[in-house]
Amino acid sequence: MLLLGGWFDPFLPTQLADFQAIQSRQDYPKVADESRFTIGPWGHASSVKLPPQNLEIPYRKASILPSIPWFDAQLNHGADTRTQPKVLIFVMGEYRWREEAEWPLARTVYTPYFLGSRQGANSLSGDGTLIPSRTTGGRDTDAFTYDPEHPVPTVGGAMLGDRSGMQLQNTIESRQDVLVYSTPVLEKNLEVTGPIKAILYVKTDAPSTDFTSKLVDVHPDGSAYNLSDGIVRRRYAQPQGQMHVPEKIEIDLWPTSNVFFKGHKIRLEVSSSNFPHYDRNPNTGDSLATTTEMRRAHQQVIHSDRYPSQIIMPVVP
Repeated sequence: MLLLGGWFDPFLPTQLADFQAIQSRQDYPKVADESRFTIGPWGHASSVKLPPQNLEIPYRKASILPSIPWFDAQLNHGADTRTQPKVLIFVMGEYRWREEAEWPLARTVYTPYFLGSRQGANSLSGDGTLIPSRTTGGRDTDAFTYDPEHPVPTVGGAMLGDRSGMQLQNTIESRQDVLVYSTPVLEKNLEVTGPIKAILYVKTDAPSTDFTSKLVDVHPDGSAYNLSDGIVRRRYAQPQGQMHVPEKIEIDLWPTSNVFFKGHKIRLEVSSSNFPHYDRNPNTGDSLATTTEMRRAHQQVIHSDRYPSQIIMPVVP
């Protein structure tokens, strides 16, 4: 099989799961040996513009290029799949294609970055931090109210249609219901390539609610562009209108490949909605198909020694 995907394609995670399943099939070694995967800076069969130069890698042309030699090899027209990379990825930031031998990359160092704040992480006006060591001092909890009548709007991401891709997030980050955690200015380049997971310790007074995460690349001029995002919807115990005990949740963000350059910042946004990319949770615990009621949910994200909220990033040396 030849698989073609994009960093902003909503089907990418399942494509990657398919590829890994193919590679694990010991009973069909030829299938595993000759299958290939290309991941470009695309949406679903569509091009996207990459900041800051609005670079666009044309989907149609770029996806055909690896297809022709692969089909030639399968149809015995002289090409040899052994000369083609097992995995071909486009590394954003550096704007270049790179050949790899597997997915995920074997040399990946899964690195935690811990959330913290002193006065509060609400919006860009807050002081949320994201650092490789556990934070000390300051607050151990950030809080916000999620109102499904006024959800955080979707701006870019892995979707169908022309709204997918990388877009400015600064307006989103001005909202009080968006927690913003940023690293200090990077002193050297840092590559993140692979699957990403946010591990959060949360509290809510709703019987059912959502938590969202978004990884963002902040340029030296302050422009913030989305790279990947994810969401978790689940029920919580003790729905009597009281704040529950902290519960651990894990949010799988979209796989990505990006170099955060020296002078940039890495940012994590945490909220409870990303609409209409994901449908809003009315916070009632009732059937989403039939409910007509909505309620506000009071949310907390805890970051302390006991509850170390963090994002696990696939750092490539």
